[in-house]
This record gives sequence, structure tokens and C-alpha cells, in this order.
Amino acid sequence: MKRFQVYMENPVSYRDILDAASRIEGIAVRTPLIENLYLNDFTEGRVFLKLENLQHVGAFKFRGAYNRLSALDTTARQAGVVAWSSGNHAQGVAAAAKMLGIEATIIMPEDAPYMKIENTRAFGAHVHLYNRYTESREEIGTHIAAEKGAVIVPPFDDPYIIAGQGTIGLEIMADLTVLGIKPDAILVPCSGGGLCAGVTIAVKETSPNTQIYTLEPAAYNDTEQSLAAGHRIKLTPDSTSICDALMAPSPGELTFPIMHAKGVSGISVTDDEVKAAIRFAYQALKIIIEPGGATGLAAILAKKCTTQNKNTVLVISGGNIDPHQFRECIR
Repeated sequence: MKRFQVYMENPVSYRDILDAASRIEGIAVRTPLIENLYLNDFTEGRVFLKLENLQHVGAFKFRGAYNRLSALDTTARQAGVVAWSSGNHAQGVAAAAKMLGIEATIIMPEDAPYMKIENTRAFGAHVHLYNRYTESREEIGTHIAAEKGAVIVPPFDDPYIIAGQGTIGLEIMADLTVLGIKPDAILVPCSGGGLCAGVTIAVKETSPNTQIYTLEPAAYNDTEQSLAAGHRIKLTPDSTSICDALMAPSPGELTFPIMHAKGVSGISVTDDEVKAAIRFAYQALKIIIEPGGATGLAAILAKKCTTQNKNTVLVISGGNIDPHQFRECIR
């Protein structure tokens, strides 16, 4: 039992993230870390944005997906993979599978942004649509995987996925080191916690005093509540959110112990605050961000995080926003 608990708390090591960085080097985009005068003036500090909206498929998910799929042996690759996702993990797995010559089946909610569904299909994946309110994507995916003998590639609860996302933390620390800066805080969008868990491991290795925050929509702040309570909480929201990529009802079995053990805290934002952040990003920063990726910007614009005289990093996790939704946000 003790060995199992140790694994649950430490499913991914710093070494695993370094290995992932070697595996994706030259394949994943090494996205820029930018600073903006408008944000610095507004926050009375220094704010750096890690632009994963410029990653392959327009989101950070490609990192973990490629790290997972590239580690499969020949037999597993021939059997194919199955994944479930509202969009960005779907696109990441589909793109990585195409690069590696692996057949991919992706389970996606029928109300996912149309662009994400079509982009997933464009990479050659088989897309199976489901109703997120009446059906279980895990049950559907597990059944299809059993029929095909395929490998399941979960969106966050997998050591390779966590390690792949953790490479973002390595790049942030490398770029700030060149500037002679240690980050006081890093704000990370959070669904099941794969991105936050990986970034936390990578950052805390060399900067243990940096505070990591998860970012969630107010109606789906399960990780924020779980971190405060000290145990995993599963929500059953009676409302939806503009942040389609951050609507997991509970943090992961592997990801939560990592975040909790390393002192991660949670911040939640409203849909209106997210819309204002998308508009600000377009008007002042000249970048396009999807709702989930805009949560960090929403948090500091709404002054939900202390930034005065601080060095703050925002992970802009993706840019795959529906055109109609984007028009509504920037009006």
C-alpha cells in the first residue's frame, strides 16, 4: 500500500520531464514568453505570457500527446489509440497520431466548438460524438478501445501526458533565467490538472518558492475546492461555461496529489471576466486566445491575484476559439 501511495504522489519525476523535452525537441514548437507594457502598467509588476496558442494545433496539448504516442512500442502503435476530449487533447492526439502513422479514434462532445471537431477530423482521426450530459465519454472510449485492442490516451491522468505538459515549465524557467528573474507566481489553466501538475514539478525543482495557481471557470472550480479541502471533490454543475476546455468535474487521481503536495492554490473566474480578457488580448496584446486559455489574463485583470512588484507568468494554454464566439467577445 505504501508503494502505491508513493506512486500516486510521485507518478512523474523531474527526470521524466527532461526526457519528454528530449523526445519532443524539434517537433513541438518552443513557444515564446512575451512581456507587455500595458499589462506591466496595469499590474504594477512584470507579467510574462507563455504563448501556447502558437503551439501545433493551437494548444499545449500537443506536447503531452506526442510524448505519450512516441513512447508506444510497435505492437501498440499498430493497434491504434483512443482518446476523449472536448477539443484540444483531441487535436493533439490526432496530430501526433498522423505524424507517427497511428490510427486514432477520438470521443468528443457533440457541443464542442465546431472548429475543434473539424480540425480533429482533418488530421485523419475517427471522431465519435456523444452527449456530455447523458453519456459517459470514458465508457464509450473504453468500449471502443476494447473492441479494437487499442491503447487509451487519457487527457490528463497519465505520467507521459503530465511529463509532456511539464516541458512548458522547463521553457518558462529557462527563459526567465536568461533575464535573471525568478517567478513569484505562475497561473495555469486547469481542467483535470495534467498541465498544472507537470508545470508545477518542472518549476518547483529550481524555484521552490514560486506559487502556482490553477485557473478554472467559477461553475467548474472543482480543483480550487479540492485543494482547499485537501481531497478530491467531484462537482455536478447545473450550468455550463464559455471555457469548454476546463469543464472537468473533478481533478485527476494522479494530478491532484502532485498539486496538493506542492502547495498549489486555486483561482476561479466568471465567464464575463473571461470575455473581457479575450477582448483585452485582441485589442492590447494583438493575440487571439480561446476562453480556457484566457483565464489567467482574466484573473489579473479582475485583480484576483497580487501582482504589484511581482514577476507573474500566465500560461496562455490555447487559441482555438470559435469565430462566432470571438466576434461576440470583442464587440
